[in-house]
Amino acid sequence: MTSAADPPTSNGQTASSFGPLKQIDAGALNVGYVDVGPADGRAVILLHGWPYDIHSYVDVAPLLAARGYRVIVPYLRGHGTTRLRAKDAVRNGQQAVIAVDAIALMDALDIDNAIVAGFDWGARTADIVAALWPERCRGLVSVSGYLIGSQAAGRVALPPEAELQWWYQYYFATERGRAGYDKYRRDFAKLIWRLASPQWNFDDATFDRSAAALDNPDHVDIVIDNYRWRLGLSEGEAEYAELENRLAAAPVITAPAITLEGDANGAPHPQPSAYATKFAGDYSHRTIEGGIGHNLPQEAPEPFAKAVIDVDTH
Repeated sequence: MTSAADPPTSNGQTASSFGPLKQIDAGALNVGYVDVGPADGRAVILLHGWPYDIHSYVDVAPLLAARGYRVIVPYLRGHGTTRLRAKDAVRNGQQAVIAVDAIALMDALDIDNAIVAGFDWGARTADIVAALWPERCRGLVSVSGYLIGSQAAGRVALPPEAELQWWYQYYFATERGRAGYDKYRRDFAKLIWRLASPQWNFDDATFDRSAAALDNPDHVDIVIDNYRWRLGLSEGEAEYAELENRLAAAPVITAPAITLEGDANGAPHPQPSAYATKFAGDYSHRTIEGGIGHNLPQEAPEPFAKAVIDVDTH
């Protein structure tokens, strides 16, 4: 690997796509994923958010692969080519199950430990992996910091302006919201992209490439369950109750960690000062400037890749 002191660079080029997708049975899922870089490289797991897909990392992955890392970018449950293996499986979107999915994928790929990085749903999942399975997490990069939640926290009323930012969560709490998201999922996703990254001038081709992942047959059920679970309107599955109880205690993360925030993130997010004490290991925070919004790895791939490389040197 080259020196971490040298920042990764894309030379101004933007990748149009990944190479061929792979599929693997991993726990409850058959996971669609890309595997970039040398097979014997140090593993990096990159986790996307909602309503996004693996292409949030289309420019990050080659930067890391060029440094000798093996980069795994999976479609989360309900996205792209990832499918639940059992036809009668609960279309569960609670936070613990998505982290269990990530651990199952690492097991299926014989990856003992990895740097785990993400944004949005992916950042929360990366945080949970680091908190509950510290032996599996060599380092953490998390956009918007510490995002582990609980149903108790989700019941706390917020000031009106803060509640307004979560409008879609309350919309999803209704059957009209479920039907509306199902009918207009691409329009809905494009609206979220624009609100969350108000200065990101993405084109139709960029959006359409990712929006195809929302056509997954389980997508709507899993997304709706995710947001209803946060409000206590979905119970989740009993087998994950013990994990959720541990997460409700807001466990401290001991792995080396770098948190990132865009200077133009239009999505709800905590201030760095609110979560700094949740990181007990080697820790730093970086604000990425230049009109960078919520989809930070796609909007600023070089700073994101540099954070991954830097956390590996801690």
